[in-house]
Amino acid sequence: MDIVNKDIDGGKAFDWGRTSENYAKYRDIYPQEFYEALVSRGLCIKGQSVLDLGTGTGVIPRNMYRFGSEWTGSDISENQIEQAKLLAEKGGMDIDFFASPAEDIDLPGSSFDIVTACQCFWYFDYKRLVPKLCELLKENGRLVVMQMAWLPFEDKIAGKSEELVLKYNPKWTGGGWTRQSVSIDEEVLRAFEITERVEFDVNVHFTRDSWNGRMKACRGIEASLSKEDTEAWEKEHKALLNSIAPEEFDVLHYVAMAILKKK
Repeated sequence: MDIVNKDIDGGKAFDWGRTSENYAKYRDIYPQEFYEALVSRGLCIKGQSVLDLGTGTGVIPRNMYRFGSEWTGSDISENQIEQAKLLAEKGGMDIDFFASPAEDIDLPGSSFDIVTACQCFWYFDYKRLVPKLCELLKENGRLVVMQMAWLPFEDKIAGKSEELVLKYNPKWTGGGWTRQSVSIDEEVLRAFEITERVEFDVNVHFTRDSWNGRMKACRGIEASLSKEDTEAWEKEHKALLNSIAPEEFDVLHYVAMAILKKK
């Protein structure tokens, strides 16, 4: 399903379904510290029901399943959900995944203690989403918005890879990240209050192959470029990595979370 947003990539269409297989293979990269930041705050643990918006291939529910929450995951892309279901089944996990725009989720009210949204919150229509979240969350329910981005101005490999994405997709707006807090729109703050912000640096380990796959599975490449342009980018990117990167390396990332409580 093509998504077009004038504020994202200059309005260039993208479809996460086009990169679902590589997304499933290469984007399950959040380190243990990421999940511990939630669990240590009593979030997404046993006795809680959690809805993960924009779940993609189910990275968050699958990795946090061991902590005991009852998980549900939704995503606008049927291909992403198909991969999520396959991976959950392979792991013996009982997670309810379904395809739906976040704004149109049709579930009983007061179903969830927590709603999570990782690397996706900026895609949503807040005027439509906020009433839906208030309906789905229990009294005093929590909204957890998360992101993890490489730091291209501090990490050479990330910076050079990002430059190559921009060569093929000049209007891509997914790069240029610095250490920044999660942005919460005023529309969201009408119904929620921020109770805590969590932010820290983390090194994420890659091989040349897994970093190439991670970059290929980003919005600026496989999700939006033609097959021919994606192949040309990948050929050039692999050559770049062979010239500047060892076989294994870490890439500096910045984790930012905002924990909000329903008013």
